[in-house]
Amino acid sequence: MKDGLLVRWRSLSERESPLLSWRVAPRLPSMVLVLALLGFAAFLVNVQQGEYPISIPDILKTLLGFDTGNPDHAFVIYTLRLPRTLVAFMVGVALAISGTIFQGLTRNVLADPSIIGINAGASLTAVAVIVLFPAAPIYVLPVAAFLGALLIAVLIYSLAWNRGSSPTLLILLGIGLSAIAGAFTSLMITFGSIYDVSQALVWLAGSVYGRTWEQVFALLPWVGLGIPTALVLSRHLNVLNLGDEIAKGLGSRVEWQRGLLVLVAVALAGASVATAGNIAFVGLIAPHAGRQLIGVNHQNLLPVAALLGGLLVTLADLVGRTVFAPIELPCGVITAVLGAPFFLYLLIYGRSR
Repeated sequence: MKDGLLVRWRSLSERESPLLSWRVAPRLPSMVLVLALLGFAAFLVNVQQGEYPISIPDILKTLLGFDTGNPDHAFVIYTLRLPRTLVAFMVGVALAISGTIFQGLTRNVLADPSIIGINAGASLTAVAVIVLFPAAPIYVLPVAAFLGALLIAVLIYSLAWNRGSSPTLLILLGIGLSAIAGAFTSLMITFGSIYDVSQALVWLAGSVYGRTWEQVFALLPWVGLGIPTALVLSRHLNVLNLGDEIAKGLGSRVEWQRGLLVLVAVALAGASVATAGNIAFVGLIAPHAGRQLIGVNHQNLLPVAALLGGLLVTLADLVGRTVFAPIELPCGVITAVLGAPFFLYLLIYGRSR
């Protein structure tokens, strides 16, 4: 088995660039096109709906710079709805890619930033900034959340190390450290001022309500750098997913590549949590749906899962804003309603196999 894989790896290496080799499934372009069109449709509908509905032709005219005859359209679209929709889509993309990476590294279908403690670490440091330093600039929040997520990831990784890292132990330690981080977050909320605590509680529910262009531009560098890096590293993720022994036999620098992939996944998850709070289960649902559509090759799976994640959070925001109007539910509540039963299904399905 190992010899066959080694021969196959060497034959591929002779034909492909070691950094940018890319094996595209025949149906990937059409799949990406369909998902991109669905995402764009969800994007338009999300901008359209609200207390002040705007027709889709008027939205397109406004975005293209044409006059619609109504000066209020530009304000509603550019100030109120477009930034939050962009944030929702980018957060969904980032969480989906982060979840796909963690599932590939741990070889565990239950791995998700919200389950293994990454989101909890990001939430702890982000709440600390909100409660203790309410006047801090907006760009400080993603940095703080990244450092908190990275701290949890380093703790999980170091505690699970035993002449190699155990995927199962990584998950269990993540769940335990998530509980500890959650306890410290609750403690901080208990002793904070009422105004800052109310802001933190709304944020922790996972919402893109009130997001402005400040949040868009604060999140954009993290997503803009993290997504291409994840795509470039996807071929290494394929090899690591085979197991450490096989990966080492194929010539991979296992711990170095795993560490780099963890860093990318943590950065994407931390920046997303800092921007929109704890939106759970996106990194669990999107990779599974992507595997059903395109297969397990991460070079194909990552772009498909990313578009599915963006679509999921955008639709969750739309449902939360419109179904129970005038009450607005955070999109994190909607994803939790969908994700919790799906998580239980995976547990039961995995036990029965």
